Amino acid sequence: MKLLNLSLSSFLAATLLFSSCQSTAPVAGSGDYETTTQAKTAEQEADKPGMKKTTKGGIIGAGGGAVIGGLIGNRLGNTAAGAIVGAAVGGATGAVIGRRMDKQAEELEKTMEGAKVERVGEAIRVNFDSGILFQVNSAELSPNAKRDIDKLAKTLKDYNGTNVIIEGHTDNTGSYDLNQRLSERRAEAVASYARSLGVENGRLQAKGYSFDQPIADNTTVEGRQQNRRVEIIIVANEELKQAAETGAL
Repeated sequence: MKLLNLSLSSFLAATLLFSSCQSTAPVAGSGDYETTTQAKTAEQEADKPGMKKTTKGGIIGAGGGAVIGGLIGNRLGNTAAGAIVGAAVGGATGAVIGRRMDKQAEELEKTMEGAKVERVGEAIRVNFDSGILFQVNSAELSPNAKRDIDKLAKTLKDYNGTNVIIEGHTDNTGSYDLNQRLSERRAEAVASYARSLGVENGRLQAKGYSFDQPIADNTTVEGRQQNRRVEIIIVANEELKQAAETGAL
């Protein structure tokens, strides 16, 4: 497993280039249940030599939030994008939070074997393939899954001041209702086990989305496998933002 970094400045550059080549903007718009000027200015500031990636995230967050929201949405799905963009503060405060998230993400990447860890803006996204977490048609966590969630829970307790959104997703095989219930049970299974390990209940939110938010093509076996997943989004809460703003972090 490798820690992946979603470069917002790269996405902005690509979007601006694409926009300059067409007059009409694109419109942004399933689980084998078990089988603008501100943005350009921000980008230019972020690309100054010697600037760290967390600082880049802060500047872009302050200057191009609306554009970034759309880019993240296309990359991660609507709910993950809403959580990440909604929790972002940008500027110097966002840079401080970003550095803290860098450290936490690096620890997760070193210790978790069954998940992909990705830094997005001021947040961390952890993506589990459902086949690693659960047996077919089951919401019971496998022993390997529990070991990874043990490590996730440890970092959540070491790095308090965050909210954790746990999302269950499926592919589009089987009925919508069946997949909805399965996605909810799986997200709650992860949340429940994290709570049992001492993560505060108030930090955790578990939701299922059936096959509403695919990240790959549901017409292929590989795509369906990618869509069967549990995503964990870690974002700063209000206390952490205040600590970063006042210099207490």
